[in-house]
Amino acid sequence: MTFARVALLAAAFVVAAVLFPFSSAGSERVALSVAIDGAIGPASSRQLKEALDAAARRDAAVLILQLDTPGGLVTSMREMIADILASPVPVIGYVAPAGGHAASAGTYILYATHVAAMAPGTNLGAATPIEIGGMPSLPGGDKGDQKDVGDQKDVGDQKDVGDQKGGGDQKEAGGRPAGDAMMAKVTNDAVALIRSLAELRGRNGDWGEKAVREAASLSANAALQEHVIDLVARDTTELLQLADGRTVDVAGKKVVLATKGLPVETLEPGWFIQLLSVITDPNTAVILMLVGVYGIVFEFTSPGAVAPGVIGTTCLVLGLYALDLLPINYTGLALMLLGVVFLIIEAFNPTVVLGLGGVAAFLFGAAMLLRVEGPGFALSWAVIGPAAALTLGLALLSGTYLWAARRKPPRVGGEAMRGQPAEILDWQGGEGHVLALGERWRARADEPVAAGDSVEVTEIADLVLTVRRRDAGRNGARQ
Repeated sequence: MTFARVALLAAAFVVAAVLFPFSSAGSERVALSVAIDGAIGPASSRQLKEALDAAARRDAAVLILQLDTPGGLVTSMREMIADILASPVPVIGYVAPAGGHAASAGTYILYATHVAAMAPGTNLGAATPIEIGGMPSLPGGDKGDQKDVGDQKDVGDQKDVGDQKGGGDQKEAGGRPAGDAMMAKVTNDAVALIRSLAELRGRNGDWGEKAVREAASLSANAALQEHVIDLVARDTTELLQLADGRTVDVAGKKVVLATKGLPVETLEPGWFIQLLSVITDPNTAVILMLVGVYGIVFEFTSPGAVAPGVIGTTCLVLGLYALDLLPINYTGLALMLLGVVFLIIEAFNPTVVLGLGGVAAFLFGAAMLLRVEGPGFALSWAVIGPAAALTLGLALLSGTYLWAARRKPPRVGGEAMRGQPAEILDWQGGEGHVLALGERWRARADEPVAAGDSVEVTEIADLVLTVRRRDAGRNGARQ
């Protein structure tokens, strides 16, 4: 009994010695940092989501979201805003380093963060829907000359645009053409979003609306004076010191930040996010699809090569996956694929019409592929043009070889035997055996021949060759 008690006490001591250090280590919280550098897209959204998950899992004090972006896709921006609003960990938005900016979509994301900060020498703003890829240029107007969208002050307050029942069929809204009315609806939606974020975080909603309607921008100090941001900090150490003690609303709960002196740990993007940032470039996605289609075509034309099929299938799947993440026009995608199919048919059955039609369909499809074009997500004609030219060149080159092959005599089968030289091995009457292409054949002839004569094949039927004298003069001399 005594031994059992001693063993129990020893076990309890070991458990306490093991657990207490872990408990004290768990109380040492850190500030995690994630940097979004470049256009806002599917990769940025995935990177922020993983960073927020890591922060929640590790019970981090705060997550510093460092922004330096020209904007990007509105779909990805809204996903990031939703993740920030639902985060159980406070998010500090920080526009850095000096010389960086949070333009367009970056402005909305900064408004959504619990604490907004900027480094000296940075700027934010220019948040119109056109800039974040909400609408392409409208018919009958130039993007640069449309002042009524940005300068009018009554768009947000007028009731005739959104409330009148005939709004869908109207030709004018508030004296403007229907195209401008559509732009006003998109603008009003963006204004409502940035105002709701401003009300949620207690920031300047009037300037946010100005950034949407007039593409206004502010420097770091001016943004602080306008109550657009909360802090101006030179680095993350100063940022955490200034943020310490602030009360923020995190998922419906009031939280007092205790960030002074916290160690900062940077979260680097994983390999999948890096791959995603590369393949979600529309130009890369189109090139991957072309490589994939032609890889599969080469595999079908040369069965057993394996490499073209493996590479082609992989590239095609990656290209389709990337396009699925982007706001594409499926009509444009169908036209591009149709153009490639026409060019493949042109390669195997040369016709000028299919070749020109394939190039035209490919170029028209490329022009229509993206429904919106945010910063960093536009198709470059410097990529599409050479790709179309290379595709046409391959089709023409293949067609040339096929046309030349058609004009040459057959090289296999019965047709290939016609005109082949042969030598009489033995002969009796009108039949005998000949040696042709290294093989012994039965043969017949309509003229007298003898063993050792040189003949040529004129016909083949039922594995019997019909031959005639090849060199009558020499054979006659021999006779």
